[in-house]
Amino acid sequence: MAALVKRVGWATRPMLPVVQAWDLDARRWVRALRRSPVKVLFPSGEVVGRKLDPGKQPRKAAAEASPREQQQKPQIQGPASQTPSTWEESGLRYDKAFPGDKRLSSVMTIVKSRPFREKQGKILLEGRRLIADALKAGAVPKVFFFSRLEYIKELPIEKLKGVSLIKVKFEDIKDWSDLVTPQGIMGIFAKPDHVKMTYPETQLRHTLPILLICDNLRDPGNLGTILRSAAGAGCSKVLLTKGCVDAWEPKVLRAGMGAHFQVPIINNLDWEAVPDHLPAGTRVYVADNCGLYVQAQAQRSNKASDYGWVRDQRPLKFHEYEEEEDLESGASQDWLPELEVQSYDSDWTEAPAAVVIGGETHGVSLESLQLAESTGGGRLLIPIVPGVDSLNSAMAASILLFEGKRQLRVRVEQLSRDRHQH
Repeated sequence: MAALVKRVGWATRPMLPVVQAWDLDARRWVRALRRSPVKVLFPSGEVVGRKLDPGKQPRKAAAEASPREQQQKPQIQGPASQTPSTWEESGLRYDKAFPGDKRLSSVMTIVKSRPFREKQGKILLEGRRLIADALKAGAVPKVFFFSRLEYIKELPIEKLKGVSLIKVKFEDIKDWSDLVTPQGIMGIFAKPDHVKMTYPETQLRHTLPILLICDNLRDPGNLGTILRSAAGAGCSKVLLTKGCVDAWEPKVLRAGMGAHFQVPIINNLDWEAVPDHLPAGTRVYVADNCGLYVQAQAQRSNKASDYGWVRDQRPLKFHEYEEEEDLESGASQDWLPELEVQSYDSDWTEAPAAVVIGGETHGVSLESLQLAESTGGGRLLIPIVPGVDSLNSAMAASILLFEGKRQLRVRVEQLSRDRHQH
């Protein structure tokens, strides 16, 4: 019985089809014909050429077509560029700060203190516009703290390589922000070097042979406004002597509105080093904040003690001048250099000029007057109404810088007219 079942099982299995050799050859020919070959070779040796449609050309003819015809054909797109075009393609990664993360607070403690800032060589920039200006000028970022990923994606991808990106809560940024309306992004940068910076081409084209020297400026808002005026007027350089507020303090940066990355700034200079940063033949002029009556009264004695706006670089307890007799010669040591006083709108831009702006509280230093005397400069008087103490330092700087710009423009126009006449 088992044998019978076995034979029945074999009998019920479907038989595999037997394919003849000629059948396989026929299928090959059919498949080949479907590929639309140029020529067909039959087993008998007969060769039949494929008929082309009237509107088609062989490949060789197409290759020999005119360039104009080839341009009309759709171009085949090659492989995409290997340069990452999006933030995700560049492979950038960011960390997310969790509760208790002290990285933001530790960094803020450093950059908000001038001694730590100078020791670490780092500064704080806040806001998308200021950070974008810094990156464009070539400033080197170290760390970015941001509350939304979109703020980082707005920045150039190539500038973010090797930079620590840390996402924090907006409340944490708000706690450390100096802005009334925080923008949700802070950047820690290496302290910029004016030699390595790339300033805007338009700024370089309109640079004037006028420098600005800041002397004893202590107010961050005033210094930031002065830097903004210097960039607007086209100053070639700004020098800050020791005793001035740090140019990279957050309040100065906020008041400067990007001027730090438009004009070279040299910070914390000794007066002995100032001449090294002046072009040859530069004349130094000191902004005079005295009224005409006070100045005339002081000129009678020519003593520093009669000028409330002059101080020396001695310790603060000696800021008020006292007559000190030289033990050997008996001569008084507080006589002022003899400087010519001229109106601010007189012609003082014939040679490269440097303007010294003093602080409102301590005034200009004796060293600035000595430098003005040694370079053949003088005092520039801005006349004010009697009874008014003085002008704001930022306002005085703006008046003098733009007056110098006007004088240079008038001189250029006069030279142009003289050429046309001759």
